[in-house]
Amino acid sequence: MSEQVMACIDGSGYAPAVCDYAVWASQRLAAPLVFMHVLDNHPPPQAGDLSGNIGLGSREHLLDELAQLDERRAKVAQQQGRLMLDEARQRAQQEGVAEPQTRQRNGELVETLSELSGDIRLLVLGKRGESAHRASEHLGSNLERVVRAMHRPILMVPERYRAPERVMIAFDGSKTTRKGVQMIADSPLFKGLACHVVMIGADIADIQAQLDWALDILNDTGIKAHGAIRAGEVEASLHEYQHEHAIDLLVMGAYGHSRIRQLLVGSTTTAMLRNADIPLLLLR
Repeated sequence: MSEQVMACIDGSGYAPAVCDYAVWASQRLAAPLVFMHVLDNHPPPQAGDLSGNIGLGSREHLLDELAQLDERRAKVAQQQGRLMLDEARQRAQQEGVAEPQTRQRNGELVETLSELSGDIRLLVLGKRGESAHRASEHLGSNLERVVRAMHRPILMVPERYRAPERVMIAFDGSKTTRKGVQMIADSPLFKGLACHVVMIGADIADIQAQLDWALDILNDTGIKAHGAIRAGEVEASLHEYQHEHAIDLLVMGAYGHSRIRQLLVGSTTTAMLRNADIPLLLLR
C-alpha cells in the first residue's frame, strides 16, 4: 500500500525546503515521513595502459592507491549523507513530526525510487540536485528521469518554503487532470486551501462545461473553488494567473497531448518548470 511521504535529501541548497514541504504534506496527509539519501557510487574511471615506462609494478601500486582513494571517498560520502539525514530528521521533529524515518541506499536514484514506488504516496524532490549547475536553465537530470519513471504524484519544490494557501490546477479536461481534480477534492492535503481551476482556450460551451464539472466536484466536498478560462499562450497565461492570484502551489498533469500537458513532453523541460518559483505537484 502506498502511504509514505518520501523526501529525497542531498547536499543541494534545496534540501531545507524539501524537508519543510515534506513535513507539511506528511502532517496534512497524516502519513509517515521518510527521508531518503541515495549514494550514487559511480564506478571508478577505467585505468589506461600504464605499463609503458613506469613498469608493471608501479602500475599495480597506482591501481591499489586509486582503489583505496575510491573507498575513502565512498565512506566520506556515506558519512555526509547520514549527517544530512540526521539534520532532516531533527528539523522534522522540531516541526512536530513524531517519528520521521531515514534511509540511505546505494545505487542509482531513479532505479532506487522505482523499486520503492509501491510504498510511496507522495514523492518530494528539489528542483535541482547538488550536481546540477545553479545557472542552468534545465532542471536536474535526475528530476526529469524520475518524473518519467515514477507513477506516483511528485511534488517538485523551489529553494524557499512557504506554506501553501492557494492552489491552482492547470485543467484541460483530460483523464489525468480530471483525476487531479478528484484527488484535490478527496485529499486532506488540500482541505482549507483556496482552489483555482484554470483552463486555457476560447470561452466556448464545451470548455465551460468541463470547467463547471471541475468546480462542482470541488465545491461539493467543501473546497472553495474558483474557475477561469484564459486565452493566449499556455505558459504565459498560467504564470500571469499565478501572480495575479498569489498562487503558491500548482497542480499539473505530467504527460499527454493537450496544450497544457505538452509543456512537459519532450527531451528537455520547458520554461514552465525551469522558471517555477512555487511548488509543482505533477500527476501521472
